[in-house]
Amino acid sequence: MAGVTSARRPFGENSEPVSIYDRTFRLTGYSAAFYHSHEPATLADATLWQIHPELSNEPYRSTLDSVISGGIATSIELAVPESDAKRHLLIFRTDSGVGVRERGETASRPQGALEDDRDLLLHQATHDLLTGLPNRRAFSSDLLSLLPPSADFALMQIDLDDFKLVNDTLGHSAGDVVLRMAAERIRNSLGPNDTAYRLAGDEFAIIQRSVDQPAEAERLAETVVEAFKEPLTIDGITVVVGASVGVAVAPTDGNDSEELMKAADIALYAAKTDGRRRARTFRRSMLVIIEQREMLRRSLRTALQKEEFYLEYQPIVVSHSTIAGFEALLRWRHPIAGIVPPSVFIPMAEADGIMSELGQWVLARATRQASEWPKHFKLAVNVSSTEFLLEGLSDRIADTLDQSGFDADRLELEITESVLLERTTENLDILNTLNVLGVQISLDDFGTRYSSLDHLKNFPFDTIKIDRGFIRGNRPIATAEILL
Repeated sequence: MAGVTSARRPFGENSEPVSIYDRTFRLTGYSAAFYHSHEPATLADATLWQIHPELSNEPYRSTLDSVISGGIATSIELAVPESDAKRHLLIFRTDSGVGVRERGETASRPQGALEDDRDLLLHQATHDLLTGLPNRRAFSSDLLSLLPPSADFALMQIDLDDFKLVNDTLGHSAGDVVLRMAAERIRNSLGPNDTAYRLAGDEFAIIQRSVDQPAEAERLAETVVEAFKEPLTIDGITVVVGASVGVAVAPTDGNDSEELMKAADIALYAAKTDGRRRARTFRRSMLVIIEQREMLRRSLRTALQKEEFYLEYQPIVVSHSTIAGFEALLRWRHPIAGIVPPSVFIPMAEADGIMSELGQWVLARATRQASEWPKHFKLAVNVSSTEFLLEGLSDRIADTLDQSGFDADRLELEITESVLLERTTENLDILNTLNVLGVQISLDDFGTRYSSLDHLKNFPFDTIKIDRGFIRGNRPIATAEILL
């Protein structure tokens, strides 16, 4: 039976013929009842149209397309030739395509069959098709059923860290695999009184019914964080996706769904701003921190005009403690908050779409200042992935060098590893153009993402800075540089 794989029955203990098809309508799985109702030889490389030819004709084809696009299971009734009996097919969407459940040739449908159909429709309406977890509709219903709280319970919001990078670099199909794996890890972390949900995208939630709160919720949240420390493997590529968790407890943190969701969201925000891959429980003091960060976000857009940014220079030391040059580091001195760490304002700038403007300011200011240095000192400047992906980067760098009078061969641009996998052909063209200009290219923190040494053969790097985790051995190594 080449081309056909056995599959668990897609729902319940239903013993009726069920067949599963992928997005090209090729048969990929079936129930035991389906197998026994067909000749095995006919199932090799079979398609939906061969198993159910009537579905290729109108109006059934339109019904099939509607189920696939809308996700709502539909029951259709087919006339049996030369008989008053009817044959029933229940068509439902699956993670990989579409499924069909067959009913026998009967004059009327038994009550049990109708109940099975209603159960399946209800299941699909309240569950996420990709992960199998209860969906946002089920989450809202379950949360409302617990309010106002008659006993303590906890609400947890979970976001996957670096999930967007997986989608951007490996594609949405890999992203779907990560979401299914993530759902499984969350599900395996649950206790008997816990329910997990997929809300949207890479957003998950947990409702925990326990009297020992917040201690029990904090234990579960840490378990979820720990579950994501083990890397995932997708088509031979190692993917590191973490989890950040925000915890809120009813009734302490709120008596209605809006208050609880806001509290859990603030705690999640705190987990992310504290470095991600961790859990945080809501505290009232977090509201002050949120207000401060929003104040900084509003101030960030005018900080350039108010000349609040400045540069610091970190020495680049080579063998025998010789200084080869300096790396330009962007700093922000806020008139009220004082020195704002880059770990705080850089993510804000990237999220608000002004990182490219800041990057251009850094390059212009640094090359102008470095033009007064001794000629043997080089200048290193970081280029964010956001700035790198903007059209015209090489032209802007060439113009900046012309205006500052700084020699191109003294400039080293540091790029992140994600550039290796995003728009590979276009990025290679940009790097080659910069190489022709004489600009040196440095790859920063190689080994933190999903690229391999094979990728390095295609890119004109002069220096590679290897992440410590990539080469960790018996002795501590902070950063290793390979000069090419």
